[in-house]
Parts: sequence; C-alpha cells; structure tokens
Amino acid sequence: MSSNEALSGLPFGAQTRNPFNYVKVEQISRDVVTNWITTSEITDHLNLFDDESQDGYLNNLEVATRMHVEDFLGMSIFPTSYRVWYGPESLAASPVSLDLPEVSQNQSPTQAGVTISKVAYWNDSTPSVLTLVPSNQYYYDASGNKVIVASLPTNINTSMTAPIIVEYTAVANPLSSYPVIKQAALLILTDLYNNRANSTETKLKSIPYAAQVLLRSYKPLIM
Repeated sequence: MSSNEALSGLPFGAQTRNPFNYVKVEQISRDVVTNWITTSEITDHLNLFDDESQDGYLNNLEVATRMHVEDFLGMSIFPTSYRVWYGPESLAASPVSLDLPEVSQNQSPTQAGVTISKVAYWNDSTPSVLTLVPSNQYYYDASGNKVIVASLPTNINTSMTAPIIVEYTAVANPLSSYPVIKQAALLILTDLYNNRANSTETKLKSIPYAAQVLLRSYKPLIM
C-alpha cells in the first residue's frame, strides 16, 4: 500500500469490494424448524409408500439436509438474519460504504435480496453505548451488495476493534425452487437415511453424478 493510499484510507475507503471491509459475521436468526421438502416428496423418493411410522425422523433429516444445502451454497432457502461488524477504518470514505458478505445472492430483479434492519455504532462514552443510525441515513446498494451510509458521527469508539454493526435479513433465494437443487437435497437426505452412523464396516464410494455435481454450478466462488 502506498503512503497516499494509507492517508486516504484505501483500500477500505474505496467503493469496490476488494478486499471486503467487514471484520466478522454472525448469524443471529435462522429457521431450524420448517420443512422445505415435503414429507410426501421424501417418502416417494425413498419408496416408503403408505409408511408414516418414520415421518418424524424424516422431517428432522429434512431440516438437517436443508441447512446443509444453505451452508454449502451460501444461500437462504428461508430468510436468515446476520450481524456484520466493521472497524473504524471503514469511515475513510464519504459516504461510508459497508460491504455485506457473499450470502444469498438473489439474481431475481423483482425481489429484494436483503432487508437492512439496523445500522449502529458503539460511541466513545464510558461505558460505551450502542447508538442507532437513523434509517433515513442509509440504504442497501444491490449492485454492490453493500450498505451506503450518508455519514457517521465522530464519536465512534475507535479503541474497539469493530465498533460499527449492520444487521440484515437475506430473503429466501429463488434458486431454492430449482428442481436441480431439490434433487441434490434428496440425494443427501437419502445418504443420511441409509447411513445412520459415522462409521461402517465396508468402504463406501461416492456416486460420480451425485449431490455435489448437481450443486456445484450454484455455489458462489466467494463465500
């Protein structure tokens, strides 16, 4: 980094997302109950016709499978909320540009991908107080997957590693309805159903055209 870049806060003050300027990300709310694939779809796939004795177990497997697919692809099948933390170096530019992590990238132009619920900062009081930024002072930039803040006060606690936070919810991604995604999930669920322990007496082999092959095209290069 050149001396001029250091003085101007670059690269953190730039309008690009390379490198990303957040410090850490926390998942603060997630649906761990609702089924995505129906019990009927599961029993048909497993050839368990007219057998309802395992429905509770199958529903638990379905939720585990759905969460795995969400984590693998970095997308929300159901809305998921995050808290992102930023350091004071993010203040170098005006307006302030706060990158969001690469999760649930929604490519549907008719559906908002992200809803910002809170922008806040820890002030320099003793003890420090979390202070909300008025909602009319920021907006979500879908073109760069970031939050643009008109300005932040000067009383931010600069002794903290990450005194600025953004909380947002990623909506359900339209990709979750793609048959290829659901078919991959059914393959994963079948594997969990047929192999109920983490060890086996025989050597298992992966099927070449299986879940990861089906999902690979939809996995972002950057997570």
